[in-house]
Amino acid sequence: MECRDGSLYYAKVQLGSPPRDFYVQIDTGSDVLWVSCRPCNGCPESSGLHIPLNFFDPGSSSTASPVSCSDQRCSLGIQSSDSGCSTQNNMCSYTFQYGDGSGTSGYYVSDLLNFDTIVGNSLTANSTARIVFGCSTTQTGDLTKSDRAVDGIFGFGQQGLSVISQLASEGIAPKAFSHCLRGDGDGGGILVLGEIVEPSIVYTPLVPSQPHYNLNLQSISVNGQTLPIDPSVFATSNGQGTIVDSGTTLAYVTDEVYNPLVNAVTAIVSQAARVVLSKGNQCYIISLSVNEVFPQLSLNFEGGASLLLGPQDYLLQQSSIDGSAVWCMGFQKIQGQGITILGDLVLKNKIFVYDLAGQRIGWANYDCSMSVNVSTAINTGRNEYVNTGDLSRGISIRVASSRELIICCIIASVLCVLITGIFQHL
Repeated sequence: MECRDGSLYYAKVQLGSPPRDFYVQIDTGSDVLWVSCRPCNGCPESSGLHIPLNFFDPGSSSTASPVSCSDQRCSLGIQSSDSGCSTQNNMCSYTFQYGDGSGTSGYYVSDLLNFDTIVGNSLTANSTARIVFGCSTTQTGDLTKSDRAVDGIFGFGQQGLSVISQLASEGIAPKAFSHCLRGDGDGGGILVLGEIVEPSIVYTPLVPSQPHYNLNLQSISVNGQTLPIDPSVFATSNGQGTIVDSGTTLAYVTDEVYNPLVNAVTAIVSQAARVVLSKGNQCYIISLSVNEVFPQLSLNFEGGASLLLGPQDYLLQQSSIDGSAVWCMGFQKIQGQGITILGDLVLKNKIFVYDLAGQRIGWANYDCSMSVNVSTAINTGRNEYVNTGDLSRGISIRVASSRELIICCIIASVLCVLITGIFQHL
């Protein structure tokens, strides 16, 4: 599931021998890492994000090899209905369709992912791990547009062909990852293969046996008052439910959720804001600070975990009118689907931990320009203090040695698994 709209988080990954850089969107709503390959039908040649676009060429990498139909790894994709087999060349192929109608198809290759390894307090550069990833030969929909084009998508889902699952099965990384996405104008953030340690993190269980990161959302409150929404609206069944998806920019809810939510917010701000409609969105013109006018929202999940949203976590600022600020609802209606998607709008400025081994997700409000504690050893439970204060526009990841969790460090110009990430406002 992915709804690509006005902004995205992307990062840089190194693949092949010799290693080449590829900018990829970070997406927890899909599973597979794929990059553009030549020849490619519909792949952009340039990007409005002012990043160089590259095409992966398996023939130019001395360590690349195609994944055949008989390869056991191909069967992992077939089980999730994304993969198939080409009878002409015996290559394992795939086709992905995203929530915004865009899509890509191609074939799987096996090659080296390049990264730096941390063992204790020492750094070993130029480490590698062999992974399977997609070689895209066709792109459609928004993926063909140059204004926010990247080289591919890095899926952080939990299916067998996701990179996090592949590294965990090889004992290179734990089956967990965390992110803290900055929401200010500079963007960036921190992405860790492992768990960020923060005392205020609250956890809720994942809904089992789902293709996405589904959670049991039970109710929504506005200034502490629970909205009159039937809890069955949030239930996970037959493709319905609540999904956490970093590949989606905003947040999407059904009519049964959107209408009472907007009505409650509007009732509270009616004395201090003028309500207008802009391109079908509910907007508010205010002369005071947004935090003075608008209420706090609370998304309440199974196990007592609540995701608290301040005004800037559910509103988007638009251009001003006669010196007054215009703020619009960032929660959008999703038509014809009984689904709630929590995208970057509500994920930013928070630590999110995806504990896949424990089948739970946790979060805590956090200044993502600050330092974080990252667990670096599974057995001892030691924590390593990681300084992210120098990070301005980058996401950086380092991989720890076997039996140690991956820790994140911010070192300019050092090439790791992922280095440069940015929340690009378009």
